[in-house]
Amino acid sequence: MALTKRQKQVLDFISMFIERNGYSPSYEELATGLGLASLATVHKHIQALETKQYLNRSFNHSRSLEVTRKYFDEQRLYRSGSEPRSEVPLLGRIAAGAPVEAIAGQDTLAFADFAGDPNTFALQVRGDSMIEDHICDGDYVLIEKTAHAQNGEVVVALVDGTETTLKRFYEEPEFVRLQPANSAMEPIRVPKAAVQIQGRLIAVLRKYK
Repeated sequence: MALTKRQKQVLDFISMFIERNGYSPSYEELATGLGLASLATVHKHIQALETKQYLNRSFNHSRSLEVTRKYFDEQRLYRSGSEPRSEVPLLGRIAAGAPVEAIAGQDTLAFADFAGDPNTFALQVRGDSMIEDHICDGDYVLIEKTAHAQNGEVVVALVDGTETTLKRFYEEPEFVRLQPANSAMEPIRVPKAAVQIQGRLIAVLRKYK
């Protein structure tokens, strides 16, 4: 499982603290050093890193955090350049209308922000029912798992337990309307009990070559 940007920061901080001091930081030192709002937030990150097998922790002792070999192995791969990049430079914004000045900065776009969440999955689009929302045949969509949706959200809906479709969701008094973004197509209206929401759209990816 990939690390989120914040989890990587927590792990790097713990590793450097142990290297400098010979013992692991307390939760208070972690919160202060990383600017985290509460000890509960620290605890949440520690639990996530344990689950992903980057940390070991003894429950009977203070300052008992231990960085696992998995972290150091991945660091070596990263430094050697053999690990696939999970970030690309974010060089600014580009106008799709009138030209604007493009200014390069130091920001990066971290794909772990999208893919690091275990509740995120990808699907490849087939068909043209969402082309007016700029979702085209062959595109890849990133979906956040959820069983609920707000009106107007683009969702993955399972209809009658057999067919899934990507449409905009609208709840009506007696039916659910699954609205295509294609003026040549009619909306799908089905009883509420026949529709199961499986996720909502969070990103669209398109590969040109």
